[in-house]
Amino acid sequence: MSDTNTLLREIFGFDAFRPGQEEIVDAVTAGQDVLAIMPTGGGKSLCYQLPALMRPGVTVVISPLIALMRDQVRALRAAGVEAGALTSGNTEEETEAVWQAIQAGTLKLLYLAPERLASVGTRDMLQRVGVSMIAVDEAHCVSQWGHDFRPDYLRIGDLRQALDVPVAAFTATADAETRAEIVSRLFDTRRPQQFLRGFDRPNIHLAFAAKDQPRRQILDFATARKGQSGIVYCGTRAKTETLAKALCDAGHSAIYYHGGMEADARRDAETQFQQQDGLIVVATVAFGMGIDKPDIRWVAHADLPKSIEAYYQEIGRAGRDGAPAETLTLFGSDDIRLRRSQIDEGLAPPERRMADHGRLNALLGLAEALDCRRATLLKYFGEEATACGKCDLCDRPAEVFDGTEAVRKALSAILRTGEWFGSGHLIDILTGNPTEKVRAKGHEDLPTFGVGRDLKRPEWQAVFRQMMGHDLIRPNPDRHGALTMTDDALPILRGEDSIRLRRDTITAAKSRRAVKTLVNEEDEPLLSALKAKRRELAEQQGVPAYIVFNDRTLIEMAEQRPQTLDDMAKVSGVGTKKLDTYGATFLSVITGSVEDMHPKRMKLAAKGHGNLYDRLMELQRDLYHGLDGTEKPLSCSASVIAKVADARPSDPVALERILGDRRTERFGAAFLDAIAEAS
Repeated sequence: MSDTNTLLREIFGFDAFRPGQEEIVDAVTAGQDVLAIMPTGGGKSLCYQLPALMRPGVTVVISPLIALMRDQVRALRAAGVEAGALTSGNTEEETEAVWQAIQAGTLKLLYLAPERLASVGTRDMLQRVGVSMIAVDEAHCVSQWGHDFRPDYLRIGDLRQALDVPVAAFTATADAETRAEIVSRLFDTRRPQQFLRGFDRPNIHLAFAAKDQPRRQILDFATARKGQSGIVYCGTRAKTETLAKALCDAGHSAIYYHGGMEADARRDAETQFQQQDGLIVVATVAFGMGIDKPDIRWVAHADLPKSIEAYYQEIGRAGRDGAPAETLTLFGSDDIRLRRSQIDEGLAPPERRMADHGRLNALLGLAEALDCRRATLLKYFGEEATACGKCDLCDRPAEVFDGTEAVRKALSAILRTGEWFGSGHLIDILTGNPTEKVRAKGHEDLPTFGVGRDLKRPEWQAVFRQMMGHDLIRPNPDRHGALTMTDDALPILRGEDSIRLRRDTITAAKSRRAVKTLVNEEDEPLLSALKAKRRELAEQQGVPAYIVFNDRTLIEMAEQRPQTLDDMAKVSGVGTKKLDTYGATFLSVITGSVEDMHPKRMKLAAKGHGNLYDRLMELQRDLYHGLDGTEKPLSCSASVIAKVADARPSDPVALERILGDRRTERFGAAFLDAIAEAS
């Protein structure tokens, strides 16, 4: 059998390993369980492909994208390695060639998507073909805390136990929490040898900019690099198409890519990008993991990524050949609001939503960094670094000022309102804007009301954004995004510490036409949570979301915030049946708990007669032993009380038809008085 250096040179065409590769290759070849965190472009695939050639039998590679598998299989076969993939994108001829190689015993690497592991037939086949190792690419997908969770990755642990073979897992991005979950999910009680290779990509220039005519900013960035291959990431499918057209109209060669395209169209776009020099692809994050193009010279984000891990992975697709590459990430308040709502509308448990908000805060900290961005980025991943000289803040240091006074004003507003409100309401207080909500809460009487009139609303938004970036405040998912202070904020609030802020991003905050939203900023997190619950219920029942409640009803819930089922019954669109079916569920989203209510009482609540029912129940309890408390016990059932509350009789005769003579004698006068008071 050839040694590793011979195979490295003859098969892969490299005279030497890249830094950190050789010891990983040795560990994997020796059959050890391995978890390797390596930067994009660091040569992860070679760390399992080369050992696969050194070991007997077949190495199964679990990979998340068909494009990624096809690309690697194509490259391996071109190098003379017997490799194949079983995917839904195969032609009949490709699948037949894989099976022939398996039967002949010549196949060395078999690529599968994690979803294929759900098939019993796949399990049986793998137990027959002599699998000697499992390699897991993009292993962060196994983690619910990672940015690209794929549930079928959880089947890999069971497969490892069934085959009793070593596992080698690789990813470019995993913080300590994600690494711990990968180990738990994939390796169970076995403890893999972990390799944490540096996250630094010194050839990539980092830059951020606040949005200010973002289309023009992207076009200018692309024009300055005309003729170079680049990727523009967008937050929505529609935006990829409109921005690709704008680039083409400006004389660039550009295409779009998103998950809503037909499979053939996506494959054609991937092939075109691979083969055509100087092409720009405008894409959602569905594009990238499957593209092994070494000479991508730039990556731009037209919208803020959803986490610092996602950002690092996406910019890592530039400059994989080691030559200089550039990045630009645009961000604004609307981006942050969108990312917050995506987290809050997800079905994840509260602790995961809180962690996701923390990851977004870390990205905001990078966007609003005062000093070297690379040092800030590497610090997040646990590495120390000095100023790099290769980021926009090293090129042109940020203009900073002592922002302690502004931050203390904001923290004081948060504290004096009980940490129950978002930035929109807090800014109204600081700027002295007596909105209906401010007056209703009595917040115009606070000492902080109007103390921040020296800054305009967009400037205060920039201050709050920087405070989140410094991790002084965080949105509380249990309070629908209300801002709460962290321990780091307390010394500043008490006057024991100071803080610097970026003046340039505050002075650059310009008043622009507000984006029209369904509700005001203060109520958006609750509306997001209500929509998430509606989606969950609709999916369970297999019906459109509006069948549960339409948008108008959810908007009214978010604005009125009913605290009881009686309040809920007053919301437009909540009738008797829907109050009975959904009322308690949606009330628990708003209040965190729900009262226990008799079904008859709930139906009356929908008609607005709930309070009368409560009063009648109270009276019949008071008169249980008569007026003087000495008579024989007598009561009314909940059904009878409900009939009285619903019919609301106005005279003793009508009441007796419901209660009967004995109960009318005991309760009649008191009941009729209560009915008259309620009318």
